Amino acid sequence: MTVDEPGATPRGADAEGEAVGEAPAGEPTGDPARSDGGPEGADGGSVERGNEHSDGSGENKASGESNDDGESDGGDESDGGNESGGENGENNIAVKLEQLILGADRRYTPFQAARSAGVSMDLAARFWRAMGFADIGQVKALTEADVLALRRLAGLVEAGLLSEAMAVQVARSTGQTTARLADWQIDSFLEGLTEPQDSGLTRTEITYPLVELLLPELEEFLVYVWRRQLAAATGRVVQAQDDVEMVDRRLAVGFADLVGFTRLTRRLEEEELGELVEAFETTAADLVAAHGGRLIKTLGDEVLFSADDAGIAAEIGLRLIETMGHDETMPELRVGIAFGTVTTRMGDVFGTTVNLASRLTSIAPKDTVLVDEAFAVELGRTGDAPVSEADAAAAEKAAQEGTGSPPPPYRFALQPMWQRPVRGLGVVEPWMLTRRR
Repeated sequence: MTVDEPGATPRGADAEGEAVGEAPAGEPTGDPARSDGGPEGADGGSVERGNEHSDGSGENKASGESNDDGESDGGDESDGGNESGGENGENNIAVKLEQLILGADRRYTPFQAARSAGVSMDLAARFWRAMGFADIGQVKALTEADVLALRRLAGLVEAGLLSEAMAVQVARSTGQTTARLADWQIDSFLEGLTEPQDSGLTRTEITYPLVELLLPELEEFLVYVWRRQLAAATGRVVQAQDDVEMVDRRLAVGFADLVGFTRLTRRLEEEELGELVEAFETTAADLVAAHGGRLIKTLGDEVLFSADDAGIAAEIGLRLIETMGHDETMPELRVGIAFGTVTTRMGDVFGTTVNLASRLTSIAPKDTVLVDEAFAVELGRTGDAPVSEADAAAAEKAAQEGTGSPPPPYRFALQPMWQRPVRGLGVVEPWMLTRRR
């Protein structure tokens, strides 16, 4: 039973209020500021429960010095505070980096943080796990910011603004999104900027001043982008026609998939493969955003996007094929798009429409866009494609002879394909989408 399950026993204290929680058997202990379940100490060393040697700041406390609340800190150990290079110096820089980023020293065990925030240990553990942080037993590894975060989430529940389950969802969606962002920034962004220069400084020595300069700027930029995205998402939702449509909405959903990617993984070097995937994801993301769609997620060799309007989705699908086709370094692409009711949860999309778009992608010929019948009907309804090519040709002929009005300026053409059974979805009639000549 995990702590997220109903009836889970909270980790708390014994009858006298002493913290006695332990990490579950078989689970790694780690810093709550890490989601990889690594060792508690930011320096990679072990952390004993009890009177540790350091307050987490890298200062040696071998003399028995205590912190301001009368308790000996349970932070990271430092071997004498040696910063004169080598492993100990790098360990101390790691501790200082953690303090710089978190903006506070480690002061609380999980039990103490939960008690200070006025929430149960069970609820606190559910929040922390939802945010992606590992169980750490009762090591002093939390800060005032952790306490404040617990208070805010619990306060939203107490005020009736969020249910407890919804608050956990907020924690989980935020944790998952920012964890990926943080990993990307460290793996790609900082790694490139901290290449050792002629100054003779090591990458570790360059990292601290670089983070010190970038941290406030990146923080402000993150808040700006989040507010912009929140405003856009709110605008889309309030335009829904009724309450049901706010959750289960009619959208166009599309997948774009690189053909033969598995073979490429065996042929290309890791660095070349990484560059290809990054180029594909970047190009796809730019095209989707530029034409009014939303990139739901990337899966290496595949991207998932959505659009409120079938015409927008059609334009995105064809642009992806056209753009990738002009890039000789890219494999062929195939796209599948379906239109219908979609359930949205935590920034993702679910339902039969999504499954159908995925199946259409898997059966699409190379450099082709396949759509379902509902998508074809929607393009006809909006005037983006003719409902019938025969009727469109007759209208054009009548207009040329002066016996009828000209047809609308259609942007797309649709060609029905052979009906075929699709696993889990029955018989499907796909349509090939092209530009109107």
